[in-house]
Amino acid sequence: MTIAAGDRIPSATLQVMGENGPTGISTDDIFKGKKVVLFAVPGAFTPGCSMTHLPGYVVNADKILAGGVDTIACLSVNDAFVMDAWGKAQNAEHILMLADGNGDFTGALGLELDGRGFGMGTRSQRYAMIVDDGVVSVLNVEPAGGVDVSSAETIMAAL
Repeated sequence: MTIAAGDRIPSATLQVMGENGPTGISTDDIFKGKKVVLFAVPGAFTPGCSMTHLPGYVVNADKILAGGVDTIACLSVNDAFVMDAWGKAQNAEHILMLADGNGDFTGALGLELDGRGFGMGTRSQRYAMIVDDGVVSVLNVEPAGGVDVSSAETIMAAL
């Protein structure tokens, strides 16, 4: 079952790059008591993700944060090394780059994407959500190939 507005974010541990390598971060640490914009991409360094999706959040990060958001987070079913390198390549210093390497969190959300036809295995669908203290208030899942309903501009309008 796919997560929906009004549902609580499931408990999971994701990975971020720490000073000494990949470090676990719980969903409680990310979402508890905070307003978070979480957007997910099928893959770091892929064309739509690198040319449109993440750059929109990078360019608008200050406006989103000024709108009462505590954290902007980008998630992908990639490892922490890849997410860290992609964040640095995209100048995403105001965005928390989250790795869901095994896709466990993505699976718990019910937002998997079958990328086997492209040699990518199981990935995340492209989506964006607004989460208030661990509860989803807005969820925008993209139709195949789209980068519109989950864009930074669309999410800013929903804040």
